[in-house]
Amino acid sequence: SRDRNAAFRHNQVHTQPGATCPRRSEMATRRLPTVVLVGRPNVGKSTLFNRITRTRRAIVTPVAGTTRDALGQDAEWNGVWFRLVDTGGLYGATEDPLQALVTEQGRRAIDSADLFVFLVDGREGFVSGDRELARLLRATGKPIVLAVNKMDDRRARDLALEFYETGIEPVVEIAAEHGQAVNDLLDAVVERVRHAAAAAPSGPAGEDEISVAIVGRPNAPKSALVHR
Repeated sequence: SRDRNAAFRHNQVHTQPGATCPRRSEMATRRLPTVVLVGRPNVGKSTLFNRITRTRRAIVTPVAGTTRDALGQDAEWNGVWFRLVDTGGLYGATEDPLQALVTEQGRRAIDSADLFVFLVDGREGFVSGDRELARLLRATGKPIVLAVNKMDDRRARDLALEFYETGIEPVVEIAAEHGQAVNDLLDAVVERVRHAAAAAPSGPAGEDEISVAIVGRPNAPKSALVHR
């Protein structure tokens, strides 16, 4: 509605590229919940990422498969902070020779997620690539918000019922390019993010979790160092 879209503009997501969250000190004992955008190529993930983060970090073009690397940005909505991750398109028709690497990065992002925003193209209906992704996401046991994009297109209205028959809840109809109902989507996201944050394990105050990788030639010996 007009009032809800006005509210979205008023309560814009607070982000700054490269900046730290002003409230991170208050959350020093907890990791930010990770919200991962997942979907087939060219369904509008990068457009939605830019809309939510109020940045232009994700490249948006009409060419499917433009996004290859997973891209992350901290964001806030109604006082709730989360890490938003954009991924390359999965399970879609593509001639990209690097698609295998894109898929591998997407699977890693899925493993790290606390919540999925599963984005689909409302103009195309719930197609086979969407079904494959739905099976993959359900198997994780993690919460899913189904976002039906491009609902400002008349063609999408005739297919809307298909998405409510998937068994995924909630379903939010949006138009990422114009910001239509993105506020409703964010409301659904932060409601579930609050639960994820409450369930997250606490660590020592002021200590951030850091991953360390040990690399080297064969027989270096890396495994002995890990055991040591």
